[in-house]
Amino acid sequence: MRDFRMVDDPAHPRLTGGRKKLAVAVRALILALLVAVASGLSPYLRMDHRAVVFVADRSASVGEEERLAGWIGEALVAKGDSDRAAVVSFGLNASVERTLSVDETDVFSLRTEANDSFSNIAGGLQLGSGLLGEGGKIVLLSDGEENVGDLLRQGELLKNRGIAVDVVALPKRELRDAAVESLRVPADLNAGEKFSYEITVSSTFAGEAELRLYEENTEKFRSVVALETGENRFAFQDVAETPGLHRYRAEIYAAGDERGENNANYAFSRVDGLPRVLIVEGEEGTSGNMAGALEASLIPYDILLPEQLPAELADYARYDSIVLNNVPATRIAEAPMMHLGAAVRDYGIGLVMAGGSDSYGLGGYYKTEVERALPVYMDLKGKRQMPSLGLILVIDKSGSMDGGKLELAKEAALRTVELLREDDTVGVIAFDSSPWWVQEPVKLTDRDAVASAIQGIRPDGGTEIYTAVSSALNRMLEVEAQRKHIILLTDGQSAGNGSYSALTDTMNDNGITMSTVAVGNGADTALLERLAGDANGRYYFTNDQSTIPSIFSRETTLMSRTYIVEDRFVPRLGRAGDWASAFAGGVPAVDAYVATTAKETADAVLLTPMGDPLLARWQYGSGRSVAWTSDLKGEWAGEWTGWGRFPDVFAQWVKWTFPQFNGAPYDVEADWQGGEGSVTIRETTASAGSATELNAVVTGPDGERTELTPLPVAPGEYAGGLPLSGPGVYMMQIGKNGESGGTTSGFVIPYAPEYRLTEGGGEDKLRRLAELTGGRLLDAAEPGEAFAGERIAHRRTIDIDRALLVAALLLWLLDIAVRRVSLPWGRVSAWLRERLPFGRGTVAGGAGPAAADAALARLQERKSRSRASRFGGAGTGASGAPASNGSAPQPSAAKPSAAGSATSGPAASPPPEPEAPASAAASGIAGKSKKPSPRTEPERTPDRRTPPQAPAPDNPAAEEDAMSRLLAAKRRNRR
Repeated sequence: MRDFRMVDDPAHPRLTGGRKKLAVAVRALILALLVAVASGLSPYLRMDHRAVVFVADRSASVGEEERLAGWIGEALVAKGDSDRAAVVSFGLNASVERTLSVDETDVFSLRTEANDSFSNIAGGLQLGSGLLGEGGKIVLLSDGEENVGDLLRQGELLKNRGIAVDVVALPKRELRDAAVESLRVPADLNAGEKFSYEITVSSTFAGEAELRLYEENTEKFRSVVALETGENRFAFQDVAETPGLHRYRAEIYAAGDERGENNANYAFSRVDGLPRVLIVEGEEGTSGNMAGALEASLIPYDILLPEQLPAELADYARYDSIVLNNVPATRIAEAPMMHLGAAVRDYGIGLVMAGGSDSYGLGGYYKTEVERALPVYMDLKGKRQMPSLGLILVIDKSGSMDGGKLELAKEAALRTVELLREDDTVGVIAFDSSPWWVQEPVKLTDRDAVASAIQGIRPDGGTEIYTAVSSALNRMLEVEAQRKHIILLTDGQSAGNGSYSALTDTMNDNGITMSTVAVGNGADTALLERLAGDANGRYYFTNDQSTIPSIFSRETTLMSRTYIVEDRFVPRLGRAGDWASAFAGGVPAVDAYVATTAKETADAVLLTPMGDPLLARWQYGSGRSVAWTSDLKGEWAGEWTGWGRFPDVFAQWVKWTFPQFNGAPYDVEADWQGGEGSVTIRETTASAGSATELNAVVTGPDGERTELTPLPVAPGEYAGGLPLSGPGVYMMQIGKNGESGGTTSGFVIPYAPEYRLTEGGGEDKLRRLAELTGGRLLDAAEPGEAFAGERIAHRRTIDIDRALLVAALLLWLLDIAVRRVSLPWGRVSAWLRERLPFGRGTVAGGAGPAAADAALARLQERKSRSRASRFGGAGTGASGAPASNGSAPQPSAAKPSAAGSATSGPAASPPPEPEAPASAAASGIAGKSKKPSPRTEPERTPDRRTPPQAPAPDNPAAEEDAMSRLLAAKRRNRR
């Protein structure tokens, strides 16, 4: 049977000795590192420190922020090296001035913005406690005069968390101050009824002051009163005269008063009586026909110019209807325009518009709040063929246009693009020191692309008008359109001069017109007015930049004179409803009107031959509106104003727009705490319990509209919360059961509660807070006491996962090197042992030179045995056992000679036996002695394939050479 044994693969030799041990140790260490990472091993350090969060009150009642910052800075200087400190400041909202850290600070200051109109101590404590994740304490610096939140309730939460609050009671700032605490008037009055104003004034001093009382902006009383320290009450008698919802204002003026924020207070009252109408006329003295019709129906009225429209929504509540008589939108500022729409939509006030050359689309009402309130659209929805228009907008984008002007100019350009049709051509030039084509003249097939280009205009540079107008004119000459128009807008003066007359002459020769818009007093009004006149256009000057979009809309509409239809006709009856009886006997003829488009849900009462609405009406939100597209001054509809039934007909239009409800008024009270307000609505005795659900619309002083659904809290009493932007007059429309319409009421937020004169009591609250949480009352003169107290012992965890993973990666690379890289590892190990402190002078298996010699001898013996095995029995005795160390191998007892006969004589030596074949050595047969053949074999001729024969045992040089060749062969096999 053949003997099979496992041998090493020369290409992948097995690890032996020290390399094997090193490889196993490296892999074991890698595995241990990975197990440590997976198990979440986290060492920690035990540390002791103090953690203090300073919470500083920055409300108006405390003031003196520099004193607060100085006190905190002195306290920070006294902290230990390992102590941590943070700083939080608060007014209405709290903010972090310094995070919890050990950083040293030479000079400390409060840098964040704080709303000092409120004092939210609870909010400051809550934010400060959030910084103490590992425990600590809070040092509160405040006067305790809170008006938002509940500091004692927050103290209960801090007590449960084990956070103590040390208190530094700051004195409340003493000012010479007089404040109007309240103004009270009856909520409901009848015309001619006597009533009293009750005014409460609080003062910190005694002396004289002047008390004034206003109804809207009309002064009613002015009186010098004597103030005493504390609360003062005053009463004045008056008579309710004008019907409507009125706003009253009381003001106090005293010498040396150090705070003016609390010098006024407000109140509302509704006076029942005859309804009142406001007429706004575009041209002074043209409203006689309307005024006569209202007087015939005993309806009182007021007449104003558009520039005199009130800027506050509350002032519109005194009227039941508003009539716009040929008023251009370019003369109505942004706030009144918004209030006109809100008055109709939210508060049920009526609106009537009478036409003329400056009304509807020709007046620039496209996409305004008034257009939304009226029953007609300002543009013609593709009903007739209109001449094609080529329009180029030349817009100043210099640096002076920044701050809102350019944004409104872009809004004007966008409205212009929306008014134009796809067949029209539009281009936009923005200029500063040089012109820039924002949009080359192009047909409006892609409105979005043109709008996007307009939105990209940014302000920068100077002003150069001539080159911009010249560029616009040159491109306009290439445009093919029936009407060509240029609009120039600027707020400055041109840096250069050119031949403007040559430009306007070219415009006139080619049928091109140009209108100009001067914004502000800095514009070159003389130049712009002359250019508009020479180019057969219109000149506009405005100090109110909010009218710019209306100017552009008006100009775009005026370029299509088709909007004015001049053709005598007799109107035909449409959906007249209850007005049909007024027109049963026929109606007069009309000579002209402004073309509009009736809205989908509107009633077109009278129609023109072309199907345009002449008289239309509809319901808009809580109110109603009427549109008459001809004029009422007698120019276009002279037969109508001279018609005997006109006063009754016009009065019927106006009366139809009056508020359509008779609900009893409500008592409304409001409270303001920061950005949130709470409103309480109480029904009167007559209407208590009549409504199962209330809905309300609240409009603030900035025009922001909020819908509110108050919830019942008691019989006839409802409450709800809503965001309030700040002090001012708030209008409220209250309806029942989700129905439109209702009662107009209002409430006033006079001033922030921080400015009220209170009796104090804040220091007592602070003392109770310290007792509740286990804190102390600190002396304001000893800032260093803030860091007195016990230290906090805690463990600081060290994250070593990253380090362990990096070590495992490096060891993995070492493992690859040990197993795969062929290096003289013995010499490397010896070199390391010689240089490392723990391995110096030692060798594996022993210590010192003697151990090294013994190890070398054993290595030499293993090499000899390996060599003998390879050369067929060399190094074994007669019995096959290995020869003793250092003795020469003995020959066989009988060996055939080369000639086939035995040799005799002591001097004769047997010829060397050939080395065993490599296959025998590989199979493990080498090393066993073969039996001699009984017959004599012929001598074999050696060839080059015969293995090298073993050197004679007594020849050391030959033996060393054979060993060198063997080692070289092993290295080649490994490679």
